[in-house]
Amino acid sequence: METITTATAMSAISRQAYREGKRVGFVPTMGALHPGHISLVRAAREQTDIVVASIFVNPTQFGPNEDFSKYPRTFEKDSAMLAAEKTDYIFSPSVDEMYPKDATTWVDVEGLSGKLDGRSRPGHFRGVTTVVSKLFNIVQPDLAFFGQKDAAQVAVICKMVRDLNFPVQIVVCPIVRESDGLAMSSRNAYLTPEQRKQALVLSRALKQVEKRAAQGEQAADRLIVTGTQTLAEEPSVRLDYFEIVSPDTLDPVADIKQGALVAVAAYVGTTRLIDNLLLPPR
Repeated sequence: METITTATAMSAISRQAYREGKRVGFVPTMGALHPGHISLVRAAREQTDIVVASIFVNPTQFGPNEDFSKYPRTFEKDSAMLAAEKTDYIFSPSVDEMYPKDATTWVDVEGLSGKLDGRSRPGHFRGVTTVVSKLFNIVQPDLAFFGQKDAAQVAVICKMVRDLNFPVQIVVCPIVRESDGLAMSSRNAYLTPEQRKQALVLSRALKQVEKRAAQGEQAADRLIVTGTQTLAEEPSVRLDYFEIVSPDTLDPVADIKQGALVAVAAYVGTTRLIDNLLLPPR
């Protein structure tokens, strides 16, 4: 495994892979890796010839009151985890490498970027789509792997890829959970033991919605009531949103007959966590 720090060197590697007829798989991360990230690396290993994982804490997707400076940076541990999975390259550029001081160009998926997490975190998805488009241009992957936990991000990136004709296939991998159901997240490290228990209410609320849907309930408003009532059982958890939407457009749906995304975001202490569930068509 080799660590690459410049865009020029990374692009040269990808061009050589193309000349040799090899497919490049790309896993973009901000580091602080956990088994959810590793599941993406394993999927890339199975489906492509060369696996590239990026580690870059992207400053443009953090708001002024968010946790950019505190975001966990564990490069040595992350490198060891990626080496154990036979990752071929780590792309770990500096902020100056990714954002030259005179850079003024942004990528913004209008409309979609203002829904769910984008509504709660103005400007967040503009930072995400800008850095992901730059990474796609640098790494030039055939396939890029993202986790279903970031469902709104997946929808925004898929729209960007379609709109801008990026020659990359987006592969969405299932959420990886702890044994008690908590969705794995780098931000779980911020939780105290007591908050860690409180955070389980997110997955519990989703399970209650799934159970009621399996029993035949199709109306989105009634399913939302089921979820929010479950969340209210943990009064120390502050709800940001609980919505049932189209997984592609992120627009609210009246019912789940055509399938739907059930998405939740909440604050446990000062830590904002997200989780979601895909309901199949009825």
